Parts: sequence; C-alpha cells; structure tokens
Amino acid sequence: MNFRSSLLLTHILSLQRLHRASAALSSSTNSTLFNLLNWSPLQQSPLSLFSSSSANMTRRAPVISIAHGGGPMPILGDPSQAQLTHSMKTRVPQILKLGTDEAPRAIVLVTAHWSTEEVTVSSGAKHELYYDYYGFPPESYELKYDAPGSPEVAGMVETVLREAGVGCRKDGTRGWDHGVFVPMLLINPAASIPIVQLSVLSSESPTTHFAIGRALSRLRDQNIAIIGSGFASLHNLRTMFSGLARTPAFKALNEEWSRQVTDAVLTEDIEDRGRKFEGWRAWKGAYDMHPKGGAEHFLPLIVCAGAGGDGKGKAYADEMLGLDMWSYYWE
Repeated sequence: MNFRSSLLLTHILSLQRLHRASAALSSSTNSTLFNLLNWSPLQQSPLSLFSSSSANMTRRAPVISIAHGGGPMPILGDPSQAQLTHSMKTRVPQILKLGTDEAPRAIVLVTAHWSTEEVTVSSGAKHELYYDYYGFPPESYELKYDAPGSPEVAGMVETVLREAGVGCRKDGTRGWDHGVFVPMLLINPAASIPIVQLSVLSSESPTTHFAIGRALSRLRDQNIAIIGSGFASLHNLRTMFSGLARTPAFKALNEEWSRQVTDAVLTEDIEDRGRKFEGWRAWKGAYDMHPKGGAEHFLPLIVCAGAGGDGKGKAYADEMLGLDMWSYYWE
C-alpha cells in the first residue's frame, strides 16, 4: 500500500472515531466555566450589537457552503485535493472580498465535525485547535490557526437563534475542529477575521437546520459571513475509498444527485427552497451519498440554504475522485 492509499484508509478510520470522540467531549463541558463564559454585553443591551454604526456593516455578507476536503490532506498537498485546495485559496476569498474594505467583520462557521443534541456556539475569545483526525504525518498535528474567537458575535448568534425558537448553548472550551481550521488556513491564512464555530444537530432535522440558517441570515446585515463546511456532494467513506465511486453507474447516480441538490439551491423563493430541502432524503441517491445516520456533511448546506434568503444561489464544482464536488453560495 503506498503512502497516499494509507492516508485515505486512515482517514476512514479516523472519521469513525471522530464522532465518538466529539460526543464525549461535548458531554464533558465544565459547567462553572460555561457559566462564566456565557456572559456577554448582549445580555445588557441586546439591540446595541445590531446597530449599523461601523463602516464595514453596510455590506450584506455572503453565505458559502464549501467542500472542505479530506482531513488535513488539502494542507498536506495531496494531489486528490488539488482543485478543492485551489478554490479555497482563490474563489472563496474573492466571494468573501478578503483584502478589501468589504471583508466580513466576523465569520460564523457551521462545521460537519461537531454534532450535538442542541445547537452549540463556540464563545471563547480564543480557541485551541482540535486535531480530530488520526494516522496522518506529524506535521498535520502541528498546524496553527490563530484567528480570534468573538464572545460578542457568539452572543449575537445566541440571540437570533433563541428569537427564532431554536434552543442553543455556548461552549467556551471546545477546540476548533478540522472542519474549521483546515479550510480557513487556505481561505484566510492571515487569520485576521474572528470566527464563531457552530455545531450541527445529531437529530439531522432538515426543518430545524433550515430554520437555523434563516435565523443566522439576520447577521449578514452586520457584515457577518456564514460558511458551511462539509461535503454536500458525497460523504460515504465506504463508497469513496472502495473504488465504487469511480464506476460509471455510481458517477451517473452522483450526477443525478447533484442535479437535485443544485435545483434546490437555485430555487429563488426561500419558502419553496425550504420545502425542497425538507424532503431531501427522498431524492434519488440520497442514502448512497449520505448513509443513514450520516448526514452531518450535508447539514451545513441546509443551514446555508436557509441563510441565503430570497434570491438565486450560485454554484461551482471541483473534481475529486473523478467526481464533481459542488460548493454553493449566495451574495
């Protein structure tokens, strides 16, 4: 077995262990620390944080659902990740308008690698990295991403979710997982924009995830961007690494699946879009692309579809494993 094949195999095993480790970590939150970090200026003046006094709040920030690549392999330069890596280095920064006066003041990032029973919001001023993968070269455990967190923006997220009837809690201690730091090292290596990490729900409810997105859309008017980090086109590890994904029959099924996803994304009316995503499990190929109980890599897209608001989304594809891996965005 060559080095690249070994990486792919260990990635399968690591993601199986990831969900068990993530669940254990979520359940062990220190309640005293949580109570201290749960405070924010929002509790004193809820409306003040939604003012438009800052110059960079005049832009309505974008929403992007990205394909984040396999573990740390985009950072390690694995050839199978080349197109995904290129898009994260070029396309996504352009959509975010990084390096301009219109760059977002903060990013709320919904990660596929944090599943919880209740929506959980990272609320620390600083978060360590959580190397939630196994069996990769030593340098992949030495990666650093020093962007700040934002207790203020975390408070804003909590407010819009609760006002939408979505229960949530803050977590000031859990590290940023590789669904955050791997793509962000490519998108914004300067680490200059605060990040608030958001979990997906273990219930996998499409209705609730779409409602989460609709609530978060309010933050866009404060120039806070929403990024969904997952793999909407395909996240079935057995299929991806067994060779089945390269067969003509599976490629045809994946293309049909992607047409259905893209049709929903490009639906301009948000109510109609929501109804389409609510029934996504009935789409042809849904369980082939995201097995039962394994929808976590599709859920960030549903959140983004809700956050996109009325209007037509846009799409682009990157090749991986001989398949098109689609990313979607709303400007």
